[in-house]
Amino acid sequence: MPARPVRLTLGVITACALVAPMAQAAPGGPPEPPKQAEAIGFGGAVSSVDPYATQAGIEVLRRGGTATDAAVAVAAALGVTEPYSAGVGGGGFFVHYDAKTGAVETIDGRETAPAAAREDMFVESGKPIPFDQAVTSGLGVGVPGTLMTWQAALDHWGNKDLAEVLRPAEQLARKGFVVDETFRQQTEENQERFSAFPATRDLFLPGGKLPEVGSVLRNPDLARTYRALATEGIRALYNGEIGADVVKAVNQPPADPAANRQVRPGGMTVDDLSDYRTNEQAPTHVTYRGLDVYGMAPVSSGGTTVGEALKILERTDLAGADKTAYLHRFLESSKIGFADRNRWVGDPEFNDVPTDELLSEEFAASRACLISDDAVLQTPVAAGDPRSPQGCQAGTSGGVEPYEGPNTTHLTVADAQGNVVAYTLTIEQTGGSGIVVPGRGFLLNNELTDFNFTPVTPGQPDPNLPGPGKRPRSSMSPTIVLQDGKPLLAAGSPGGATIITTVLQVLTGRLDRGLSLVDAIAEPRASQRNAAQTEAEPGFLAQPEADKLKAIGHQFRTTGEIGSATGVERLPDGRWVAAAERERRGGGAAAVVVPTR
Repeated sequence: MPARPVRLTLGVITACALVAPMAQAAPGGPPEPPKQAEAIGFGGAVSSVDPYATQAGIEVLRRGGTATDAAVAVAAALGVTEPYSAGVGGGGFFVHYDAKTGAVETIDGRETAPAAAREDMFVESGKPIPFDQAVTSGLGVGVPGTLMTWQAALDHWGNKDLAEVLRPAEQLARKGFVVDETFRQQTEENQERFSAFPATRDLFLPGGKLPEVGSVLRNPDLARTYRALATEGIRALYNGEIGADVVKAVNQPPADPAANRQVRPGGMTVDDLSDYRTNEQAPTHVTYRGLDVYGMAPVSSGGTTVGEALKILERTDLAGADKTAYLHRFLESSKIGFADRNRWVGDPEFNDVPTDELLSEEFAASRACLISDDAVLQTPVAAGDPRSPQGCQAGTSGGVEPYEGPNTTHLTVADAQGNVVAYTLTIEQTGGSGIVVPGRGFLLNNELTDFNFTPVTPGQPDPNLPGPGKRPRSSMSPTIVLQDGKPLLAAGSPGGATIITTVLQVLTGRLDRGLSLVDAIAEPRASQRNAAQTEAEPGFLAQPEADKLKAIGHQFRTTGEIGSATGVERLPDGRWVAAAERERRGGGAAAVVVPTR
């Protein structure tokens, strides 16, 4: 069936009234800035999960900074206010549109395994070690890439130096931020393991207790870390004293002996830090209904999996389909995409990843024909061979879904010149490894647990097993969409493997279903990742379409929240829309430099 033209004209957009009241701060502490899910205006736009971070980005834009300058400022502030999701102890993926050249470029700042890593590093006595023990350990810590990502991005596309863009975050760490319900809840979920590490306990469990909502949490150690980075540059981590402290914390985890917790050491060295490099590589690219969609290439599986699913969906008129048919196609294309990414996507430095073939028209056709209107594909769907597509051959395979931690954060920024950044960064699990580097004020990641501990499908090559210097596969999916060579929108989300399905749902909701960007972000979500059951939010299952999907064979299991997306969109009159969540994670924070409504 031929697809209808993409409906890109926004309907009436009302300024979001979901503005939270300012929290009453403790004496000397700053009030929490107001939150809003949508902002429209000129001069640039910022959207993140946190109002302090968004405010930091807007300040940089007002001082003449580029989208990249603002993005680094936002990311640094998130290291203060959302330290369980991101920070200098982690890594991420940075996608940039250059208004002068029209080019989309990317920086892979994914963490790497140390040189001592081996394929069986998470296996003992022939069995994988318990996952929770791998998470809370030095063994799971990858060499951080965030700081080098910031510096590389500033070198390419910034007009301010690292010291200037770190200043808002440094001040925020020193003065503190108002604890909200989400921060307290995430602290409570980690209370037992945080208590095992004195530096973590002292920072996030003041007096041994959970921080109270409305209280102010300060992080003077992180303020000093940011000051050292402003003075010495990123060499303070990669060739200096901060790095030496990181290595010590990884190899001699600073756990309290009284905690009676087994905390395995890692094998990171100062050479691993000094040898770390970001990868600057071409983005993935697919055309979708006349638009150009750019994403992150492997080692992220986001660009290939979102791209493959879009190419499958392009063969259906999603704009004309009823909602049940749309959701059915969305779920089935996600299922197929995950089957293929699990088989083929890993670190391209160590594996021959068929990126172009996964995104080809021929392969999409061979996979799209598996989907029928009145039945679901049996799981797990067998992977196809993108190098040799075989018509329409359905099949199943063995194996299990690999696990990825659900937490991460995403920010989206545009500036007055039309430059755009979509940046997803992480320390993996909520709270990362649980290990705060003593005296430095930041958590270390547990990113190496994104490797598969053993092959997902027995007897089949697995591209995501550990190895020295190897990057673990990711699902982070920062995405930029161009129309006639100019930015239309950018989006991304946290959520582990659900990032891919969240971004796919937001894109199709906006581009095919005619929703405004903020409404596409707010839609109830479901995530199908080649499993027997689809994870779904309660709001998704409350829709009448859910029963119709069950009637043709879809099975669901309820989960709390899926993702926490942000995005920006350029309107035909040159204004920017910044869009964030209305409710997930307590609501996001969207802002523009010069609001028009």
